[in-house]
Amino acid sequence: QVQLVESGGGLVQPGGSLRLSCAASGFTLAYKAIGWFRQAPGKEREGVSCISNDGTTSDFANSVKGRFTISRHNAKNTVYLQMNSLQFEDTAVYYCATARRFSNWCKPSPDEYDYWGQGTQVTVSS
Repeated sequence: QVQLVESGGGLVQPGGSLRLSCAASGFTLAYKAIGWFRQAPGKEREGVSCISNDGTTSDFANSVKGRFTISRHNAKNTVYLQMNSLQFEDTAVYYCATARRFSNWCKPSPDEYDYWGQGTQVTVSS
């Protein structure tokens, strides 16, 4: 049974940092590209970042480039999203998901992902 569990969200001041984790089970993480997505109240789910199965390729939304980084540790079955210089606009529920059809490349388009975690809340507030 494929399962993804996000953690690491919380309340942070503008300019602060958080590291989200996506713990995977029920499948071999090394075979899958993983994406991070977010959804703010009243808005559609949007792609934030993604990483290929071996970690050599990644992609980011323009809104987070230069502030967020993505990494993975396949032996620990975990993918990370490091978020720095957080802004009010980053407030959302963040989700990780497995790519449906690609592994050694990725793009953070929600319709390309099939299994999703339950999400973790990130709130940026002063």
